[in-house]
Amino acid sequence: MFDLFKNAAGASSSGRQPSLRTVSVLAIVAAALLAGCAKRDSITVGSVPDDYRTNHPIVIAEKEEVLDLPVSASDRGMTKQQRETLEGFLSGYDRSASPVLRIMTPSGAANEVAASYAADDFARMAKRAGVPASRVMITSYQAGSPDVSAPVRVSFTAMKAQTDKCGRWPEDILNNSADNKHYANFGCSYQNNLAAQIANPADLLGPRKETTIDAERRGQVIDEYRNAPVFVAVPSQEVDY
Repeated sequence: MFDLFKNAAGASSSGRQPSLRTVSVLAIVAAALLAGCAKRDSITVGSVPDDYRTNHPIVIAEKEEVLDLPVSASDRGMTKQQRETLEGFLSGYDRSASPVLRIMTPSGAANEVAASYAADDFARMAKRAGVPASRVMITSYQAGSPDVSAPVRVSFTAMKAQTDKCGRWPEDILNNSADNKHYANFGCSYQNNLAAQIANPADLLGPRKETTIDAERRGQVIDEYRNAPVFVAVPSQEVDY
């Protein structure tokens, strides 16, 4: 590169002025050589994920909704507290999709008989709440201990917006602070709370279809606009003191 400038300077000292084209070519070559000496890490840095939306993405997937209802061994049917809790749980049941509603009673537990009575009441209540009778399934599971009153488990599957579980700490948080990067668990609780607030997961995939226009309401609004009184602004007058 220095030889090129030396040749150009020699041409000038010999009485021959370098042409404008020669000077332009030398400037381009020099800029290219200097640019090649620069160290670029943009591609390497850009490939490292350091965004909580990338580390904990919200996805739409099938999730099992589970409710455990405690049943006392002396109960002989559904209690008021159980009914209120089950009503709130069934409010999230998608009647258009009609997934299977499983009611599982503990087998071999101290409250096996009471749980069987309660499960029948749970099934009747679910049918009144809009669950098809063909989608209600009563099964049993093996209790862990015969001396313990196990709960009755009610469950169904539904499409939910969700993300991965929180609490991942693969390395010391001090290692991330030295690199000025987010730690693995950063933003996980925020993403989980945001996903839990989404009533219709399909809203993440695209906008909904517009509803039909309320012609009666539209006509009333237009009439009120047309018949509204017209106010003429009066210019303010100067006050002499």
